Amino acid sequence: MTVRTTMAAVTATALSLALAAPAVASADGGGDGHEATRRAMEAAVADGVPGVTATVRDGRRGWSATAGVGDLETGKPRSPHDRYRVASITKTFVATVLLQLEAEGKLSLDDTVEEWLPGLVRGNGHDGSRITLRRLLNHTSGIYDYLADPVFQQTYMAAEGFLQHRYDRKEPEYFIAIAMTHEPYFAPGTSWHYSNTNYALAGRVIEKATGRAYGDAIRERIIKPLHLTATSVPGTRVTVPRPSSRAYSKLARTATGPTYDVTELNPRLAYGSGEMISSSADLNRFYTALLRGRLLPPEQLEEMKTTVRSRGTNGYGLGLVDRTLSCGVHVWGHDGGIHGSNTDAVTTADGRHALAFNFNGDWSGDADGVVEAEFCGR
Repeated sequence: MTVRTTMAAVTATALSLALAAPAVASADGGGDGHEATRRAMEAAVADGVPGVTATVRDGRRGWSATAGVGDLETGKPRSPHDRYRVASITKTFVATVLLQLEAEGKLSLDDTVEEWLPGLVRGNGHDGSRITLRRLLNHTSGIYDYLADPVFQQTYMAAEGFLQHRYDRKEPEYFIAIAMTHEPYFAPGTSWHYSNTNYALAGRVIEKATGRAYGDAIRERIIKPLHLTATSVPGTRVTVPRPSSRAYSKLARTATGPTYDVTELNPRLAYGSGEMISSSADLNRFYTALLRGRLLPPEQLEEMKTTVRSRGTNGYGLGLVDRTLSCGVHVWGHDGGIHGSNTDAVTTADGRHALAFNFNGDWSGDADGVVEAEFCGR
């Protein structure tokens, strides 16, 4: 539901003997220019990730590979065509729709949250009349992140709570209300702090502006025009469409202890902050189209790419992250972590070189290492 927010992101030992010798399958043979990426995927599996699936588009050339397994019980390998939960990558889709609505004159990013969602952002210092839609999208609102609430974490992220509540049905207002029981991180516009509450609110704004579910807007405006056949906004559907792998978690802040199959859950709990499902090929197509101006007019794309300093050398735009790699290459995209699924999707500014990949375990593996390997060759 957040940028790499899971119950743990620490070094892990191998899950089982089945993972001791990770197998890699590639659409191309060896010596294809992606050897470093292949090694980084193998390293993630050796570090404890059950399996990895990745797809690259570089100009007119495509490359796909898998490592490890998609099912710990059967040993079935992952597929290059796997569907998986993309978590916070949903935020780029939500931001794109809001920017489209701005381009159509249906709203302004300088509108306040109070104008669109009266009374929803109030309490303990929160004031929706001081928070613009732009500040939701670039995380400068200061609104508390409901995922950080201790009761939420015990209920939906720790093992006992998750296993009891994984199929709960709650509307976004329930989680927004949790955020309002805490003080904001800072006054609106004075700093940056990642908050999933921002995109719960953004999803509701889309619904107010369009008169339909935010997922319907994403389907009509992005999924259908780009023919993203593996991409969906699943609502309360608890399963992942096939082909897909199982998803695994420790459901604890540790790399040891039991491993749980967390494939099934109600993704509606993540809503606009992280509900969606996709595949590596679809994510590459989406980000390539976005950065090449197929989804937004130049003015709105420029707004989306106007960043504020977030973490390290990264800049956060409007649902879009600018990452500077060790070799000086800039890539744009987003990552996302939800129970049993960690995903990264990054693309160069010209849309020529794109990478998307997924780990089907959430407690180990160096995702940054895979990105560095593909774009910097190390």
